[in-house]
Amino acid sequence: MNDADKSMPGGDRVCPAGRAGWLSTSLRRMLGQNPETILRGLIGPGETVVDIGCGPGFFTLPLARMVGEKGCVVAVDLQEAMLEKMRLRAAAAGLLPRIRPQLCTPMSLGFGGPADFALAFYMVHEVPDVVRFMDEIHGLLKERGRLLLVEPKFHVRAAKFWKTVEITWKAGFTLLSEPRITLSRAVLFERV
Repeated sequence: MNDADKSMPGGDRVCPAGRAGWLSTSLRRMLGQNPETILRGLIGPGETVVDIGCGPGFFTLPLARMVGEKGCVVAVDLQEAMLEKMRLRAAAAGLLPRIRPQLCTPMSLGFGGPADFALAFYMVHEVPDVVRFMDEIHGLLKERGRLLLVEPKFHVRAAKFWKTVEITWKAGFTLLSEPRITLSRAVLFERV
């Protein structure tokens, strides 16, 4: 990797499904990452939302409750093993009918929309081409659709996070707010 590549956000190191257990623990909620609190006011009944990098479903299940019986959550992940963990949790909670699991590739989400909301929580630093990724999200969201972008402070330095924000802005989004989320850098965008 040359010096120019080091300044760009993104990468190709993905959290393996075998380490997914910590992603859906109650400790995470206690540390201030309660999905219901984070997403309050961002999701409405009947909406279509996309949980990008859904992992074992820590956000997917609360999203499914928020969209209600007439809504849909497209749960996207690169690993079939993550989607299977999410399916098992969703089935146990009676929420699987509201969820559409979507296996993606490193270069495509495999879902063309339209969606009202997209969540990219702690995963953009794993994307190999952030410019292409943000263009794809812009294309799947409805006009005025929202994107919540959240990255871990302990893993993504401020300069790389703000470079991701710049790329997102250039893809056709406007910054709405900077929500405060424990241990995180976060920005809420709207598609224009």
